[in-house]
Amino acid sequence: MGQTTAGDAERLTTLGLLFESSSGLRRLFARQFEAERSVSSLSFDVLIRLARTPGTELRMSELAAQTSLTPSGLTRSVDRLQEQGLVERRICPEDRRGAFAVLTPAGRELMDRAIPEHVAHVDEILSRLFTEEEEATLAQLLRKLRDHVFDENTETCGGQEDNVCPSVAGSSHPSE
Repeated sequence: MGQTTAGDAERLTTLGLLFESSSGLRRLFARQFEAERSVSSLSFDVLIRLARTPGTELRMSELAAQTSLTPSGLTRSVDRLQEQGLVERRICPEDRRGAFAVLTPAGRELMDRAIPEHVAHVDEILSRLFTEEEEATLAQLLRKLRDHVFDENTETCGGQEDNVCPSVAGSSHPSE
């Protein structure tokens, strides 16, 4: 193995801190959400992405890119949410290979109650740690990193699926 310089070590530490922070936040929010709702934190991740997307629907491929789920994990999660009546699948009429996950009225009702509670919990954590300026800077840096890795992953996989039937959001980047 080659030697690690101080700069290399610092970069590895920075990346490790990012992963640890992300994992810790997921666990923290999972405990809160699972205690208050009848769906898992992974399902909440799917539901909140749909609820915050114009039209409350996303192509399954876009949804997989926005969550920490593998395509097969996303399929299982959407299956469970469909069984609960919170999400439905819609096949793209122009490209039968393409499917959308769509929030149902019951899913919208659940998220209309859950999002304000979640925002309050997020606010409680972030306002204790960051000034408004620090939080804005963090969001800007994370958005820049997210967009870069999204583009890199899209190029590595040979591009996204054909967008014969693009999402309602019309964006190739994950929702904000």
